[in-house]
Amino acid sequence: MTTATTARTDERTLEELQRDHGPALLTFLLSLTHGDRQRAEDLAQETLVRAWLHPEAFDGPYASMRPWLFTVARRLAIDARRSRLARPAEIGDGVLAVTPDPVDATASAEAALDVRAAVRELSPEHRAVLVRLYFHGLTVSEAAVELGIPAGTVKSRSHYALRQLGRSLPGYRPRGRRLSPRQGPLPEAVARARAGAPQ
Repeated sequence: MTTATTARTDERTLEELQRDHGPALLTFLLSLTHGDRQRAEDLAQETLVRAWLHPEAFDGPYASMRPWLFTVARRLAIDARRSRLARPAEIGDGVLAVTPDPVDATASAEAALDVRAAVRELSPEHRAVLVRLYFHGLTVSEAAVELGIPAGTVKSRSHYALRQLGRSLPGYRPRGRRLSPRQGPLPEAVARARAGAPQ
């Protein structure tokens, strides 16, 4: 069964072990891994590696190797679960894609300066509407009351001011998107420019 020089289980014995007990071992591990076939197959393979590394297990007092295999497999499954629970949860690429790059502060500051400069170029009436809607976060009705003009005029001035900003700011394209003032058409740039918004 074993060779004295390597102290490993010979290949033929391991093949017989896999043939005789492999399907039952996999079924047992599938129940321990709640149906996760990939994890069960990995654990079954690791169990057979342990049998290969420990030829003395074949010399035990049992009639079958199955109890030994199941005990090793159960312990490996428990260890694997504990290891997974000890690690922090992994996050997907989607979360990383929307997370701002902390190193790219220069680009954010530059965008904020571009927005401020473009807003300063607007007429005072258009600028007053945008500042209240997008920088102060007021609704159309609240801005209309504060400015003393009808809500329709606030909407009209907002529309034309955004169109002018679209021409002034590179990469800004509001067309085809209907956003409320609270959502903001310039989400990143406005958020960064709010701290120093013109009054």
